[in-house]
Amino acid sequence: MTQSVAKVAIHDPVWQSIRQSAVEMVAQEPILGSLIHASVLNQPQFEDALNYILARCLETAEAPAIMLHQSFHELTVEHPDIGAAARADLVAVCDRDPACASLLEALLFFKGYHALQTYRLAHALLNRGRRPFALHLQNRMALTFGIDINPAARLGRGIMIDHGTGVVIGETAVVEDGVSILQGVTLGGTGKEAGDRHPKIREGVMIGAGARILGNIEIGARAKIGAGSVVLRDVPPGCTAAGVPARIVGRCANKEPARDMDQSFDSLDG
Repeated sequence: MTQSVAKVAIHDPVWQSIRQSAVEMVAQEPILGSLIHASVLNQPQFEDALNYILARCLETAEAPAIMLHQSFHELTVEHPDIGAAARADLVAVCDRDPACASLLEALLFFKGYHALQTYRLAHALLNRGRRPFALHLQNRMALTFGIDINPAARLGRGIMIDHGTGVVIGETAVVEDGVSILQGVTLGGTGKEAGDRHPKIREGVMIGAGARILGNIEIGARAKIGAGSVVLRDVPPGCTAAGVPARIVGRCANKEPARDMDQSFDSLDG
């Protein structure tokens, strides 16, 4: 580890927390020792660990892990915002998911997190004009994690995709900072129309399991979408929408629904 890399690692609290948890996990579960050493303890920085884990998950015989890891390394060096967003997403998972006991658990085992970071790499590739490679990663993401995020979509930071199976996010969708998305959610179009055709999800929204949000509509900041809803019209900020088709059922009593993760409708302001 070079002096500059070591200095960054020391001043990276997310990475330090992960490494400490890794040491404890090796002692607790020796059978995972090789995995944890290769993925975390032998890596100099957070980005290196993340790139190693994703490369191992996404590799094929034609595109082996060593080649993917090198490509991912080049991207994260050229675009440091990828690592910053990945840290914010990791903290969001640990903050909002009661099933997550540590940052390390999410980094190693949570496929919603893995899919989101795969999207971030594919998005950077697309912006560099490397569309085939970006689409390859999208395909591998869908096959490996059961989550399909178009690399052209625009996603912010501090996003949590909980469980994740069946999540689909379309090409012109926008998901702003601090959003929580549960399994089976679709941010899709309404037909064969071209152009800007997918939803715009504003900051701090919570989208319940199995919800479908369709068309170029806007879900206002800190709104809540009920599980199983089909949303075809704009939802104002701070409101709860539910039903098929969805309607506004009241003001959201949770000031930060994406963080509170309360999917019930018991506490509405009316």
